[in-house]
Amino acid sequence: MSQSRQRRRKGKITRAVTHIRLAEANSAKLAALDALAPVYLALCQQYVTLFCAEELPNKYHDPLFDTPLSERWQRVAIQQAAGIAQSWRTNKANAYQDYLDDMLDYHEREAEGKLKPNEQEPTWHEWNIPTLRQPCIQANVNVVVLERSHTETFDYWLRISTLESYHPLRVPVKLADYHRETLTDPKTKQRRPINTSVTLNKRDGTWWLTLSYDTVIPIQTKPDAPVVGIDVGIANFLTTSTGKHYGLFHGKLRDRQKRDREKRRRKAKLRACLKKKGVQKLPSTSSKSGQRLARHVRQEINRAVNECLQEHEGYQVAYEQLSVSTMKYKARAMNAYLYASNLGHIPEQLAWTTAKQGIRATKVKSAYSSQECSVCHYVDRTNRPNQQTFCCKVCGHTAHADENVALNIERRRYDEELRACPDRKAVKTLLLRRHQEWRKRSGWS
Repeated sequence: MSQSRQRRRKGKITRAVTHIRLAEANSAKLAALDALAPVYLALCQQYVTLFCAEELPNKYHDPLFDTPLSERWQRVAIQQAAGIAQSWRTNKANAYQDYLDDMLDYHEREAEGKLKPNEQEPTWHEWNIPTLRQPCIQANVNVVVLERSHTETFDYWLRISTLESYHPLRVPVKLADYHRETLTDPKTKQRRPINTSVTLNKRDGTWWLTLSYDTVIPIQTKPDAPVVGIDVGIANFLTTSTGKHYGLFHGKLRDRQKRDREKRRRKAKLRACLKKKGVQKLPSTSSKSGQRLARHVRQEINRAVNECLQEHEGYQVAYEQLSVSTMKYKARAMNAYLYASNLGHIPEQLAWTTAKQGIRATKVKSAYSSQECSVCHYVDRTNRPNQQTFCCKVCGHTAHADENVALNIERRRYDEELRACPDRKAVKTLLLRRHQEWRKRSGWS
C-alpha cells in the first residue's frame, strides 16, 4: 500500500505554512532581489491578462513575451499566472451561475405576482481582469532552492536565480525558536521535510519567505458521531442546530464600523472638493481604523469558531457552502455592513480549524436553506417575515430563523438526493416534492 493511501486512511493531509522574515541578508543581496521583482511582476501580469481575456489558462504555454528573465523564470511566471487566471475564471463562472439562479427566481416570483414594489430585474456586471500590485513570487526549484546550512550561524541558504546568468543570489535564512518548533515533528524530533515550492512576498519594504510542509492530522471524530449543523450569519457569526449562538457583529464592532464608514465618506467629500479646485496631491481614502476593524472582526470570528467546536466536542460538523462574492444589497449601507462583517472568512476558518483539530466536517448545499421549513419542507420567501423570525405559511412552525437554517443544514449532511441536484432549480423541485409527501403523510388538506 502506498504511503499516500495510508495517510488518507489515518487522517487529513493538510498543508501548513510558516512565514520567515529575510532580515539577516545584507542590503546588496536584497537589492538584487528588488531588481528582479518588478520584471517578474510585469511578465506575470502579461500572462494573467492573456489567460483571462484571450486564451484558456495553460501552465505549459510556450513563452510569448520579451523579457530579460531566463526561460525557467518565464515558466514560473506562466504557472503562477495560469493559477490566478483559473481562479478568476472559476469565480466569474460561479457568479454568473448565481446571476442565472437569481434571474430564474425573479421570473418565478414575477409570474406568481410576489415581486416587491420597485424591485428591479437582476443585472450582470462584467468582471475586471486582475491587476497585480504587490510583488509575489511563487517559485519552484528551477529558480529558487532552499538548502540546509552546515553552520550554526544560519539554518538555510536561499539560492535565487537573478537577471544575470550564472550569478545566483544566496540569501541566508535564520529561523526563530517558533519556526524551529513548527518545523520539527514532535514524534520523531526531526526537521519536517519542506516542500520544494516557496513563495517570496514583499510587504511594507520587507521581504518574507513562505515555506510549506505537509502534515497528517488524524480524524478523531467517529463516522457515526452526531451531526451539528452550523449556519453562518452576520448578526450571529455562528448558529448551531442545537440552538446556540456564537459571535456578534453588533455592539462595539458595529459602532466602530459606522465611525469608519463616516470617516471614509468625509475623506471622499474632501477629495472631491480638492480635486475640483485643481489640487494634485489628494489625501488617501484608506483608513487604518478600517484595517483594525477587519483584524478585530477576524479575531472575533476565530474566537466564535473555537468556542463552538469546544462546546460540541465529539460532534461532526456540517456547514453551508457560501458564495459571498455575489451577495449584495440595494442599500450601500447594508453592502458596507456585509463587507465589514467578513462573512467569507467564517467558512474558511471553520474548514481550517476542523482540519487542524481532526474533526470531521462536510460542506452541504445552502440553496433555499433559509426559506425551507425544517418541519414540512415548504419553501417560500414569505416564511421569513423579518431577519430573525421564521414562520412557515403552511404548517405554522415558528423558530429563530438562523436555528431553522442550522437544522436544515444538519439534515442535509446525509442527504445524497439533494447533493445530486445540479442547480438551485432542482433543489427547489426536490424540496417542494418532499413538502407534498409530508402533506400526504400528515393528512394535511
